[in-house]
Amino acid sequence: MATFLYRLGKGAFRRRRFVALVWVALLFVAGFGAASASAPTSGSFSIPGTEAQRAFDLLDQRFPGMAADGATARIVIKAPAGEKVDSEAVKPQVEKIVSELKDGPGKDQISSVTSPYEAQAVSQDGSTAYISVKYKVSGMELTDATREALTESATAAKADGLNVQIGGDALQAAPETGSGEIIGIAIAAIVLVITFGSLIAAGLPLLTALIGVGIGISSITALANVLDLGSTTSTLAMMIGLAVGIDYALFIVSRYRAELAEGRERDEAAGRAVGTAGSAVVFAGLTVVIALVGLAVVNIPMLSKMGFAAAGTVVIAVFVALTLVPAMLGFAGKKVLPAGTKSKLFGKGKAKPGAEGAEAKPNGGTRWARFILRRPVMVLLVGVIGLGIVAIPASKLEMGLPDDGAQPVSTTQRQAYDLLSEGFGPGFNGPLMVVVDGDKALADATVDRIKGLDGVAAVMPATQNEAKDAAVITVVPKDRPSSVQTEDLVHEIREGSDSGKVFVTGATAMNIDFSQKMNDALLPYLALVVGLAFLLLMLVFRSILVPLKAALGFLLSVVAALGAVVAVFQWGWLGSLFGVEQTGPIMSMMPIFMVGVVFGLAMDYEVFLVTRMREAYVHGERPGQAVVTGFQYSARVVVAAAVIMIAVFSGFMGASDQMVKMIGFALAIAVFFDAFIVRMTIVPAVLALLGHKAWWLPKWLDRILPNVDVEGESLRKHLGDSSDGAGPDKDRELANV
Repeated sequence: MATFLYRLGKGAFRRRRFVALVWVALLFVAGFGAASASAPTSGSFSIPGTEAQRAFDLLDQRFPGMAADGATARIVIKAPAGEKVDSEAVKPQVEKIVSELKDGPGKDQISSVTSPYEAQAVSQDGSTAYISVKYKVSGMELTDATREALTESATAAKADGLNVQIGGDALQAAPETGSGEIIGIAIAAIVLVITFGSLIAAGLPLLTALIGVGIGISSITALANVLDLGSTTSTLAMMIGLAVGIDYALFIVSRYRAELAEGRERDEAAGRAVGTAGSAVVFAGLTVVIALVGLAVVNIPMLSKMGFAAAGTVVIAVFVALTLVPAMLGFAGKKVLPAGTKSKLFGKGKAKPGAEGAEAKPNGGTRWARFILRRPVMVLLVGVIGLGIVAIPASKLEMGLPDDGAQPVSTTQRQAYDLLSEGFGPGFNGPLMVVVDGDKALADATVDRIKGLDGVAAVMPATQNEAKDAAVITVVPKDRPSSVQTEDLVHEIREGSDSGKVFVTGATAMNIDFSQKMNDALLPYLALVVGLAFLLLMLVFRSILVPLKAALGFLLSVVAALGAVVAVFQWGWLGSLFGVEQTGPIMSMMPIFMVGVVFGLAMDYEVFLVTRMREAYVHGERPGQAVVTGFQYSARVVVAAAVIMIAVFSGFMGASDQMVKMIGFALAIAVFFDAFIVRMTIVPAVLALLGHKAWWLPKWLDRILPNVDVEGESLRKHLGDSSDGAGPDKDRELANV
């Protein structure tokens, strides 16, 4: 592989104009396709194999005009103090809202508008009422005119002295991340400038990553409606694609500069950079792709599509790093090096092997590695115990899908939620929909049985379809939608019902089923991605203990990250610092999603850092010295890559959507733990303690496994290299470049 990638990188460098033209053409084609495509919708959401999904499917068959997956809105009206909503002063204003919605700009998308006086949707004290609005399409498919008609109806009533708030998913829109991504990219640029000491070298990873992300996002947008991709898919793809795109280019550029410091010609340096660091990029990219594609084991189509789309952007990032980056290095010339280094390497004062007798000062990575080698047991204990303490809150993890009660108190959705809770009870915000596949007798018997359950606040009479062979029953729980009591009520209704005839669904039941499916899939998913990645890393490192250590270290960092998420978003510790306005259960999708993304990214650092150690060990260095060599050449770049990823993910913490904020925090803190504590601290300590055993592989297994040669031994033989470098002075010079 190393020899093939060497030829690829060298060829891209020499034919840089053609390569750059191809990538620009791809960007133009993808952009044109995105501009020509219609706006992406929310995508269809289904949870195959669950009772809630079977109930929705039954509703589509027996109640074809019901639009079970259509958006809903509740316009909640609170009368002024001392008045009631059915008074002569308030009632005309409420009926005006109803008539304006029925005849307004968005009437074509409205399925029904129900007056509170017709549906008896008035609280017992008469202070609160709500208007039910049902739409034919999902919240993401509503037009701007429809949303404006909804909000303007409330605004006009507020002007007349009423407290009017809007709940439901009709106001749902794509999450706004504000300037977070821009800030993240700005921080990445600063880190790159500090790392490379050259604006050109710093700009290359940013430029190539943006081109790759642009192609990926444009392709997703162009295919969104064809493949039924949700609008949130592009947010995930951008988050992952931007992070890995910068990192992969960073490693190629860094190795290219190192090869220049060895005294190579520029095209030769590009070829060797792609042949060595490029091999690590390929395998690091494969681990990310495995983790993202592995999300399909959860068997939730929306999550699978998100994983496949994000994996596609990672594949693009790998190809960009292997071809476009060396091409751009050809255009940059010698400007990728700091000014002082350029004159030293390429000018009259070009360094020669052995020209300097004094040893250069060790860099930070070398000093850190030597410190760990002197105290491996202490460092290992401090790292493991520290992460273990942070992980303690994870034992209290509560998962669920957030509702309007998790929205910031300043939003109209949250205020509508609170008004309904005050006027009708906390369970009114999460009614259950019981679907009966049978005649009126079965429906009435089901109603009578549900009325006798402890957790029920109210049961509405059964509504039958035209064929009289199915019915829908609305059940209002006593407790809020995300409570344990409501979850118990759902299970109690299901357990006491005739299986195959009575189903519980609705948003609350769907959330419960979704969370359960996430819990059930977590361990199989972990086994799949960790198992496949273990085999992949065994190929890379020709070792059993190194991949095992990598997997165990990843699990430690993930559990610690989950502990931090629970402490901040569930318990509220330091919540104000991270913009958490409302605590609550952790989004059920977040743990398995974090496992998938962070595993792939964590293996990036494992591959880039340990590959250099493996390379040194294969070329004859002692195990301890190989660890120092790996840190000498890779630590600075790995630290820069981790800081860039943390900056990119942290940028999404400025999003208005609580879920995006939580995912951004989780990924940022997980990368911090994994890169700085596990990879940069625990890994060298473990390798120091293992010594030669770290690189042990049974002979029979060594014969079976194909040799992928990530360390470039076959490339060195192909090129006729007799040694690793151009001498001790060049090695010292290389470490500082």
